Amino acid sequence: MATTPAPGHAGVDFESRVDFDRLRRYRLARAREALDASELGALLVFDVNNIRYLTSTMIGEWARDKVARYALLTRTGEPVLWDFGSAAAYHRLHAPWLRAENIHAGMLGLRGGIPPDAGLVARAVAEIRSILAEQGVADLPIGVDIAETPMLLELQRVGMDVRDAQQVMLDARQRKSDDEIMLLTMSASMVDGVYQLISEALRPGIRENDIVALANKRLYELGSDDVEAINAVSGERCNPHPHNFSDRLIRPGDQAFFDIIQSYNGYRTCYYRTFSVGRATSAQRDAYTRCREWIDAAIELVKPGVGTDDIARVWPRAQDFGFPDEMAAFGLQFGHGLGLGLHERPIISRLNSLDHPREIVEGMVFALETYCPATDGISAARIEEEVVVTAEGPRVITLFPADELFVANPY
Repeated sequence: MATTPAPGHAGVDFESRVDFDRLRRYRLARAREALDASELGALLVFDVNNIRYLTSTMIGEWARDKVARYALLTRTGEPVLWDFGSAAAYHRLHAPWLRAENIHAGMLGLRGGIPPDAGLVARAVAEIRSILAEQGVADLPIGVDIAETPMLLELQRVGMDVRDAQQVMLDARQRKSDDEIMLLTMSASMVDGVYQLISEALRPGIRENDIVALANKRLYELGSDDVEAINAVSGERCNPHPHNFSDRLIRPGDQAFFDIIQSYNGYRTCYYRTFSVGRATSAQRDAYTRCREWIDAAIELVKPGVGTDDIARVWPRAQDFGFPDEMAAFGLQFGHGLGLGLHERPIISRLNSLDHPREIVEGMVFALETYCPATDGISAARIEEEVVVTAEGPRVITLFPADELFVANPY
């Protein structure tokens, strides 16, 4: 069976590994292609994943919720970046793929901490309009992804036609290059190792948050640049799924599942595994078997040309596993693209895919996840696999054993 390489992290002369220059060129070319296919004259992006895709810059997880950085790409120009204070000077030294004159310090107000009447937003919009005019696209619509309200209002106040840039950027990002797929596989391989650690540590008396701490430490040791979240759910907390972790003590016979969301060089994992602690009941095993059957049925369908509705149909209806409707059960029988973002194209569920399907294409990478409550009323199984879409079909890159319920430290 073909595999996707997951090489070492360091550059070497004896293997072909990730080529970051090629990666940067690919991402910018994909963005230009998507922009040219749209009605927009430019993309103005504040989403840190879009900024990284266009400029190959990042200043850490701190920036993710600050809306403090932004970048502009026009049909006719090179990327322009506004970054937080001295970060702009740093990029001029260390990001030679960007033009130095296109890297600026910028500040919009830190989510209202500096109020709009300070004039920072108005000054930024004036600067952006000047660049659009210089590059001959001032009369075309401008695409914006997740701007703060004062920025959006100011763009509209000066007469700009503001459209949605997020769909254009997601068009660009949905097909992954070989370098991106390698980075996603390397990221998944780190979680493979963390699940081995969890399987050895998962004993009565350890707490959910202890497991989260162990996993965080190991991921950063392995080279993670952002551990976004780890779900650790055990015992009676398994049903319904709370999507968090607590300080609950693990007990003998518990079912426990975990989701590890982290990134390597920006490329994310979303990777669930379920364990029983010491021993497993027939109800737990039956739930796991059904959960596995649902995910295997979905994986079997993955190939170019298949619709996301075809995949969603093989999963049970919300009412079949205890929920009143698909909104209430959203995220339990679920698929979502992976890349620099956690939820890229395609998004697959019975909530949206049956009536609004999208075509699966070669080069997509996405996670498929299923959930099955047990008949004991408290346990539940949760499985997730990350899949690369190839011309030959699916290639699973999450390799910690999950064909059968894993009993950790059996008695």
